[in-house]
Amino acid sequence: MTTTLRQPLWRHGFNWLAAGLLGVAGPVLAQGDWPQHALTLVMTFPAGSGVDVVARHIQEPLGKQLGQPVVIDYKPGAAGNIASEYVARAKPDGYTLVFGTAATHGSNAALYKKLSFDVENDFVPVAPVLDVSNVLTINPDVINVKTLKEFVELVKANPGKYNFASTGNGTGTHMAFAEFNSRVGLDMIHVPYKGGPEAMTAVLRGETCCIMNQVQTVLNQYKAGKVRLLGVTTAKRVGAVSEVPTIAESGLPGTKGFDSSIWFGIFAPKGTDARTVQRLNSAVQAVLENPEVKAKLESAGNSVRLENPEQFKATVKANRHKWAEVVKAANITLE
Repeated sequence: MTTTLRQPLWRHGFNWLAAGLLGVAGPVLAQGDWPQHALTLVMTFPAGSGVDVVARHIQEPLGKQLGQPVVIDYKPGAAGNIASEYVARAKPDGYTLVFGTAATHGSNAALYKKLSFDVENDFVPVAPVLDVSNVLTINPDVINVKTLKEFVELVKANPGKYNFASTGNGTGTHMAFAEFNSRVGLDMIHVPYKGGPEAMTAVLRGETCCIMNQVQTVLNQYKAGKVRLLGVTTAKRVGAVSEVPTIAESGLPGTKGFDSSIWFGIFAPKGTDARTVQRLNSAVQAVLENPEVKAKLESAGNSVRLENPEQFKATVKANRHKWAEVVKAANITLE
């Protein structure tokens, strides 16, 4: 004879309640265990660009901080808009991030009349990484001047003769030169390239006379004597090229207070859990505070920026307003 053991009704109720509680607690526990697999950091500009160089420095140590590898995925083009749109549409689970800049998440909002995403509302600012200085870099075989004052005088005497390169329409290198030209009243032709390597090659070959490129990108060519640096775009001199004056130091009309530095930072899709964002921010800050990583980044002319998500959000907002004014003053529009 088979005997069936029956549990009291109260015990059945307890089991149902326990199962229900476990069902509720499950996602919370899973969230606490994030990340459980590799993260993808989508690059807004091509391999070899300034953004890529910085990402490569933090890629491995960031993976160690998070306990999962960080994979870099290149989606360059349209001044970073291709990569930005991709991440804006990604699942907001913290596994797909974009390495943005003051251009992709700042000036682009003012430059482009039609964007398929909202620069402000489709992203969560996670963490800044660096403040980056551009520097007016010339090929002396094309435009043989030694000071910023001489550069301005020569260009003004030859309106429309000289071309300047950029890493693409709407990029930080384009906007820095546009602001400079607007302030001092230069008539120059803008020649956009697909990224940093192509733009720098154009300057070295003499296809264009100059570029406002990142210090870290031009440093080796400068040390080799292939280019000349006339002025950094930051408010203060840059340690890696401390002998190069700031543009503001030139004393030229319109350059007082000139500060056209840019930043690089990490963004997540809108809707990403706040705890995940905070975990990412803490991991990035830990990497940037690592003496070895910090020394590598700053030796190339950058300045590490440490901010929590709310502080970074305020930085991004202020940056958008600043570049909107520059775009209006320079009368630049892009489709």
